[in-house]
Amino acid sequence: MFNKIVLGGQAIVTGRGSIGYMATLPAKKAFIVTGGRSMFANGIIPKIEAMLREKGCDTLVHGGIGANPDTAAVEAGVAQMRAFGPDLLVAVGGGSPLDAAKAMALFYEYPELDFANVLTRELPERRQKLTFVAAPSTSGTGSEVTKAAVITFREQNLKIGLKATAMIPDVAILDPDLTLTMPPNIVAETGMDALIHAVECYINRRMDAFMEPLARGAVEGIFANLPASYLDRSAESRENMHIYQCMAGLAFSHVGLGMAHGIAHAVGGQFGLGHGLINAIVLPQVLRFNRRDGEVNLRLKRLARSVGESDFVEAVERLKALLNIPASFREAGLAAQDFEAGFDELVDNAMKGSTRVNPVAVSKAEMALLLRTLYDGRA
Repeated sequence: MFNKIVLGGQAIVTGRGSIGYMATLPAKKAFIVTGGRSMFANGIIPKIEAMLREKGCDTLVHGGIGANPDTAAVEAGVAQMRAFGPDLLVAVGGGSPLDAAKAMALFYEYPELDFANVLTRELPERRQKLTFVAAPSTSGTGSEVTKAAVITFREQNLKIGLKATAMIPDVAILDPDLTLTMPPNIVAETGMDALIHAVECYINRRMDAFMEPLARGAVEGIFANLPASYLDRSAESRENMHIYQCMAGLAFSHVGLGMAHGIAHAVGGQFGLGHGLINAIVLPQVLRFNRRDGEVNLRLKRLARSVGESDFVEAVERLKALLNIPASFREAGLAAQDFEAGFDELVDNAMKGSTRVNPVAVSKAEMALLLRTLYDGRA
């Protein structure tokens, strides 16, 4: 059994076995985007292909999308799509293949767009050709319901979030069975990414009464379920985490994020560390910086009460420790010589993106100090 929720034309399909919903979709040609071997090894991709072929739909699998997908990976997928001519796009896997597929959908639908002009053009709101289905296998990014696709621009050493409503999937399938093979470190990092989406959204100046319950509920649910998902591989907690990370995705897609993500995109684009890992390292220090603002401090106190704690930042620190998240960029494996060699560029890049909508303005000097603190792990 699965439940179907429709929000503004988008369907969210939930429940164990809900990947079977794909069998109900009319299509002649399906282009399937995925990551490495895990979705093949656990039988998910073969199962999807079999479902679609049984109803007379041709399929083509485009695999191998790794972490931090770059412009070349997207362009390769778009070229295959144009040669194949699909009317259904299926993205299965973690946030990286989902983000790559979203960018592929945009360029496939609108061939006049490319990476040379996409950052300066007004982007379209709708697709004309494709039905787009996204089925995440990790519980973190919320990419299945957002208008953003984070792509690495290698020449700039920077991850940039493309934003267009034409990239929002028509159907998000939240099948917890896809998450059961996640290793503990991925559970931890993606779960912290989801938490950060909810927290940064909750303290954002644009937070409104419609999205506040989603963001706050996601924080509460993640605190309640992430430890068991990590420690016990609890099927119930994995299913709950899949829902709460999606709630966080819906909220931040409408409201925005903040400096933690600005720093994460800069560090990830320049040094290649995992997005969720960087965010988890960064969040406590960013919250300490932001709570100098009275309204932010008040909202953090509300979150603390929501999760049964007296200090929200300390609660995040304890959760990080339970999940064995490194305390610093150094501990995460970023070499000192690489950090120092790229430091000036890192500071410049960290001032861009979501940092611009941080609830507390940050100077370049403050950013430099914060990045050095994050590298060494000093509180």
